[in-house]
Amino acid sequence: MVKLKACKKCRIFVEGSQCPLCKGTGFSNSWKGKIYILDPVKSDIAKEMGVEAKGDYAIKVN
Repeated sequence: MVKLKACKKCRIFVEGSQCPLCKGTGFSNSWKGKIYILDPVKSDIAKEMGVEAKGDYAIKVN
């Protein structure tokens, strides 16, 4: 099983070598909690997290 890595800046889970949202390359394998945002416009949680795109996010990235 492959350990997921999360972008340190926007907290989205990334498979490649570059974040699809912020284009950053800083990732962490140390994260806690996972949430999937379906509709960031209507989601209060997405607004609280500062998420603007649909996807799989880590709640906390170390």
